[in-house]
Amino acid sequence: MPYNEDLARRVRQHLSGRDGISERKMFGGVCFMVNGNMFCGVVKDELMVRVGPAGHEAALRRPYARPMDFTGRPMTGMVFVEPPGTADEADLASWVADCLAFSARRPAK
Repeated sequence: MPYNEDLARRVRQHLSGRDGISERKMFGGVCFMVNGNMFCGVVKDELMVRVGPAGHEAALRRPYARPMDFTGRPMTGMVFVEPPGTADEADLASWVADCLAFSARRPAK
């Protein structure tokens, strides 16, 4: 299944005007990078977010979030957000802001 282009477009809108943002096709979808560090993406119809190990448990407590188990094993610091969790623009903006804040603090690649 191709990735949800509408969700990717909405993420792009939230990133408009920010410096250091790029995108790359990965995981069968599209990933967004800040200064070379992946911070979120769209895989199938879900938002994939990088919140880091310290933010992992808090992210999982949010509605419609689940562990990222792309390889069959959960990846600490990464979560998938199911479509209802990004249907509201404020919820999507919050996810994008949270994962961008984490990854923007990482050293540039």
